[in-house]
Amino acid sequence: MRNICIMRDIYRALNDFERDFEQVHGVDLNEAMVLCCLEETTLSSGDIAEKTGMTCSHTSKTISSVEKKGLIKRALGEHDKRQMYFHLTNKGKECLQGMVCGSVPVPNILQPIFEKNCNKE
Repeated sequence: MRNICIMRDIYRALNDFERDFEQVHGVDLNEAMVLCCLEETTLSSGDIAEKTGMTCSHTSKTISSVEKKGLIKRALGEHDKRQMYFHLTNKGKECLQGMVCGSVPVPNILQPIFEKNCNKE
């Protein structure tokens, strides 16, 4: 099988997983990655972009989306009042806590990755 065909199958599986994930948790995968980044810390939008691999523009849109859902809050920086920092709200913490292995069915092609990493918990 060609590499591009394998990538097509993975891409489709991720799309299917994201659809199911969003139905269960109320957030898409990018929003979930932002919540995951903020699980134990407060970060700037630039830090979130770096940790997720999203562009700054995409990060800004995603932050706005989870902020509107009440999952994160922004605060001014203590040293630089121009800098914004983000942290989880209680609602965001609850949402993130529900994102455990097995909460959403995983497509077969992605099973080996999930099984390897979910068994570490």
